[in-house]
Amino acid sequence: MAARLNRRSFLKGAGALGTGIMICDSSMVFGYPANERLNIAAIGVGGRGGANLGGCSSQNIVGLCDADERQAGGARGRFKKAKYFKDYRKMLSEMDKEIDAVLVSTPDHTHAVTAIQAMKQGKHVFCEKPLTRTVYESRMMRLVAQKQKVVTQMGNQGSASEGVRRATEWCFAGTVGPIEEAYLWVGDGNTALTLPKDKPPIPKEVDWDLWLGPASERPYHNSYLPRSWRPWRHFGSGGLGDMGCHTGNFMFRGLRFDTLWNNKVKKGEKNPIIKIEGQGKGLNDEGYPQSIKVVFHMPARGELPPVKLTVSSGKDVRPAKELLLGETPQSFGSLLIGSKASIYSSNPWNTSSKILKKGIEIKEPPKTIPRNGHYREFIQACKGEGETFSSFSMGGPLTELIQLSNVAALVNEPFNYDPVAGKVTNNTKANNLLHREYRKGWAL
Repeated sequence: MAARLNRRSFLKGAGALGTGIMICDSSMVFGYPANERLNIAAIGVGGRGGANLGGCSSQNIVGLCDADERQAGGARGRFKKAKYFKDYRKMLSEMDKEIDAVLVSTPDHTHAVTAIQAMKQGKHVFCEKPLTRTVYESRMMRLVAQKQKVVTQMGNQGSASEGVRRATEWCFAGTVGPIEEAYLWVGDGNTALTLPKDKPPIPKEVDWDLWLGPASERPYHNSYLPRSWRPWRHFGSGGLGDMGCHTGNFMFRGLRFDTLWNNKVKKGEKNPIIKIEGQGKGLNDEGYPQSIKVVFHMPARGELPPVKLTVSSGKDVRPAKELLLGETPQSFGSLLIGSKASIYSSNPWNTSSKILKKGIEIKEPPKTIPRNGHYREFIQACKGEGETFSSFSMGGPLTELIQLSNVAALVNEPFNYDPVAGKVTNNTKANNLLHREYRKGWAL
């Protein structure tokens, strides 16, 4: 399909017609026949990569890439016609004209460099959650996607569930009244880590230099891979970073927090400021704090009132049981407290949600958000049919907020964040943690 008229060329041609009438076959959308398959390449094909390939297996899988051959066996066996690479840069260069879309399922620290390269080459991108490891990378993912006008979808797959979409409709309709207090809690916290002292040999199947990507040099160790990199600050985002984009999904979109990042500030008005107070217990150099509690003072969004949002990870920092109105507290949860009732999900992926009533009659609003599968939605949008529900314009700001929680817990000091400028305005230590220096030879 990549050799056919692409979306950008189609739009350019349509614009050149001015007010003239353009007639085309109804089965064609943006130059893609509705029943023709996309050419998809995948970067990172083990674990979540395998699942994402399965979600897109109805299309042509033309390229597979993984710096660890041990992780590629399953995908290579299933998609025998696909070309295999260890270096995603080589794959994107050699197969540029053969690829329509790219799936990125690598460790967090290489999401941004791989996805941004693909988008700059005009490829649609599906990227696992969290969108990136750093706040700055998330911002750049969103901005590059907007500039390139490509279709994007973040891999918080619960976005397609009834639980997320119905809870979002309750928020949009004001079903539980104004919401000024919210809670997001994720798991039991993090485990203290110690830098390994031994230096085992690098397996012959692993290209350690490629796997490290932009992260600074450190010796190979099996404590990091193939699937144990998440708790390490060098590569992953800890427990909160791992699941926050799932459990905080309907909360973030339902309260329209994304508008703080995406809405243009009118001339003469000041940028919105998010005031953040963080507390991290059990700090260590290699991992994330063992217990995290962060309070965000989210400013008003249009007619929506300011919200005090508490984000936490750890058994000792969950919200008071009384706030759950009789519900049994779980290890994961998202709770929005309205004047009439509360909206609650104890499912880590928000796939189920409910209204906790306070004795006031609640009127159910109509369903207004389309229902669709997470992968099907991405594939259809790549062909010009509809939009994705978790594009980088939503997934980017959500990831920024989750990674700001990690920053706040590491700093242990209050600071203010400007979501429009992407900067901490009053704390140099916190601002320096929004990104990190890349290893020589790597850049966004």
